[in-house]
Amino acid sequence: MLLETEKENVCINQLVGQKKDEIIAEGDVIVNDVKPDVLSIISTSGITCVYKNEVMDGKIKLDGSINTYVIYLADSNDSNVRSLNTVLDFTGIINMESCMQNMDVIEKINIKNIETKILNGRKINIKVTLEIETKVYSNNDVSIISNVNNIDDIQVLNSKKTVNLLLGKGKTKVNAKDTISIDEADDLAEIMKLGIKIIDKDIKISYNKILAKADAEILIMYLTEDNRIKTITAKIPIMGFIDIENISENNICDINYTIKNLIIKPNNQDAHSIYVELEIELEALVYETKELNIIEDLYGICEDLNFKNKEITTMSGKKNIKDTCRINETISVPEIANNVLYHVQTNPIILNKTIRNGKIIIEGELNLEFIYDVPNAMESRIINLPFNFDIISDEINPNSCITLEVEVKNENFIVNNGSVDVNVEMEFIAESCKNEKINLIDEINMEENKDSNIYSMVIYFVKPGDTMWKIAKKFKSTVEDIAKINGIEDENNIKVGKQLYIPKFIKREVAI
Repeated sequence: MLLETEKENVCINQLVGQKKDEIIAEGDVIVNDVKPDVLSIISTSGITCVYKNEVMDGKIKLDGSINTYVIYLADSNDSNVRSLNTVLDFTGIINMESCMQNMDVIEKINIKNIETKILNGRKINIKVTLEIETKVYSNNDVSIISNVNNIDDIQVLNSKKTVNLLLGKGKTKVNAKDTISIDEADDLAEIMKLGIKIIDKDIKISYNKILAKADAEILIMYLTEDNRIKTITAKIPIMGFIDIENISENNICDINYTIKNLIIKPNNQDAHSIYVELEIELEALVYETKELNIIEDLYGICEDLNFKNKEITTMSGKKNIKDTCRINETISVPEIANNVLYHVQTNPIILNKTIRNGKIIIEGELNLEFIYDVPNAMESRIINLPFNFDIISDEINPNSCITLEVEVKNENFIVNNGSVDVNVEMEFIAESCKNEKINLIDEINMEENKDSNIYSMVIYFVKPGDTMWKIAKKFKSTVEDIAKINGIEDENNIKVGKQLYIPKFIKREVAI
């Protein structure tokens, strides 16, 4: 006989894999015929775009490109500074045994290193090391038995589990574009360097809709027709709506921003402006925090019950923890002296993280590339500032799954006679959760117990590992009756070796 049960259908979201890996993108660049030969490389930078991600059995495939900008000293009579812009395509394979088709992947990509070599005056080689952190999630619909309805003599062991269930997911693409004006006195010759940061991220959730907002902070270094080097910064607003049913402002929402494509070019309509367009994909995962009523075990006093056990793993304790690290140092850069500091490229790199009770210990370095002028040219110097920082939170423990993201919020550099005062504020965002294993029962069947005894009393001595539930189930008694007969006040505290009287009930009614 199949018992009548109440079931709750939920979507279980599980972090099945998390990995940090590196892939290499490399290619040769031929100098355009209209540009002079390359004498030496001054600086190389890049912007990463991801066209597509795909989860396959045992691996993740990423397809994308890197828009690279190379500033070089020209091999010419006047040794002018010039630049090259090229696109390196890449395909990366990240092996992860636990991932399968139809799972969701979230990736965060950082340019760890760029090497540029001169092959000859008309040809250079660019090698980019990308650091990729991927997280793969499975989403499974699960039916959970929460109650048994039609039998009175069934003993049920219930527990409450607070978990984070996936409520919905969605994507949208937005085009953030603007025309950035430069000084009227500047006739644009070429764009030498581009920097993009997605900052000031914010979300608002209303019924069935997410509003995601941020700014694309744009830095452009350009060369004028009269060989002056200038920089300009601007912010382009990013805004998109994502429709997901049955969500509200009480839910937890993660938004991932991915640059899919990039266009930057002189504005044909206005010689004193630059057109910038970003295609950005916004991907949202929305979770609800819910308390589930779980039946961990059950048995019948007058009936024999058969059921299947199954184990599921879901997410719990999901939190986003933010903290700010400030670096205030004076470093020696005598090369700059009284020269003009054009730009400082900042790139924080997390080298190692250690998770302990109550804190995340972070070791990293702040990569600083100083670009400055020298007589009739330009030079750059890279300095790495090591840092250590602890994120403190009572909700962190060694079993936590932690993903770290770092964003430079504020930066200021003051040149003082061969030294530079560095003031950088970095915001760390630690996404914390843990995988919660839950034991469930399923497919409960009942058979009548053929033992005709009505009542008996058993003397039992508590053994290591015993609980009141285990003892009651073994003898088809109840926890309440055992506690009452033996005068036990705390059912969760029974000592090994204690003598218990066990009332054993087999049948409530006997046919005459």
